Amino acid sequence: MPLPHYLHLALTPGLGPITIHRLIETLGSAQSATAASAADLQSIDGIGPSKARKIHLALKETAPQIEPEIQKATSLGLTLLCLDSPDYPPLLKLIPDPPPVLYVKGRLEPRDIHALAIVGSRKCSHYGREQADRFAALLAGAGVTVVSGGARGTDSAAHRGALSHPHGRTIAVLGSGLDVPYPPENKSLFDQIAERGVVISEYPLGTPPLAENFPRRNRIVSGLSRGVLVVEADVKSGALITARQAADDHNRPVLALPGRVDNPLSAGPHLLIRDGATLVTNLEEILEALHPLPHELTVPEPFTPPTEVVIPIANQKSLIENPVPLSDHQSVILSHLPSDPTPIDALIDRTALPAQVILQELTLLTLKGQVKRIDGHTYARRP
Repeated sequence: MPLPHYLHLALTPGLGPITIHRLIETLGSAQSATAASAADLQSIDGIGPSKARKIHLALKETAPQIEPEIQKATSLGLTLLCLDSPDYPPLLKLIPDPPPVLYVKGRLEPRDIHALAIVGSRKCSHYGREQADRFAALLAGAGVTVVSGGARGTDSAAHRGALSHPHGRTIAVLGSGLDVPYPPENKSLFDQIAERGVVISEYPLGTPPLAENFPRRNRIVSGLSRGVLVVEADVKSGALITARQAADDHNRPVLALPGRVDNPLSAGPHLLIRDGATLVTNLEEILEALHPLPHELTVPEPFTPPTEVVIPIANQKSLIENPVPLSDHQSVILSHLPSDPTPIDALIDRTALPAQVILQELTLLTLKGQVKRIDGHTYARRP
């Protein structure tokens, strides 16, 4: 099993995600990396003789911690996932520095690949809290998993908004060990999230919520998501760090909600919009702005009951046109939807399908890149 070897590397002081990746890539496996000699370690790019000796000694000293860490995680009802685990989040695996090991409370589902991060200020206004809650509930209703950082303010409102929908799912990414919930007043919220979604951390059990953990945590929030929506944030907010990582490092779209020009917490979203982020004001604009998924990822529909589909995507930079398997309802809708703007009422008349089915399938077809929303309840088929 590769997990103990990945955990060994993750627990070893002096080894971060990028160095661990280089070790495994050069030496062939996590097991070979944990057994590496100082000479082997010195052959890794960025590791000199002195650092190689320190890492070799640290690997030996860390070895006795592996089994107790696994046993403690098991006793707490947690799951440990390594990069080789089949349940490791596929979008997260694509970022330059994915966590070698994830501590998971709850259960990841295939539909979590349809995820959007909602981030913002811990000291958000009433407007920011209200909009984070509202958009999270709307996204949950569209089958999108809401990701955030579990913090006070915007994050908490987003998690609660997703949970307000009967079938909503949400993922909280903590900057501490899962046995040290932070902020402490959100412990009951994290318990609710674990029942209907997932609480995740890359930090070993017992890790306190140190300030330096949170910027590093933000890359996981972005990495788990198909895009990042910034609700409210000042120009120095950690939410903007998440947005920059999404755009610059992960090639994920950044969306921003406009606010009052005299509110300092609007400065962050407005700065992002000036720099190219997509201004959004409703659910349809958010779904329209999401990039298609990488073409190698085969995932189920975001609605239950799930069925396997392949979402057409290209690589990280450009789109390719691939045929997309469609459900019977989706095929019927596309056969009656021209490239000219068509109101939903016309589709209901042409297809004889219920309005709720039409709306649900149009959302899915928008996620697949087959349909675009024109305005209100008017849609058109993409060429």
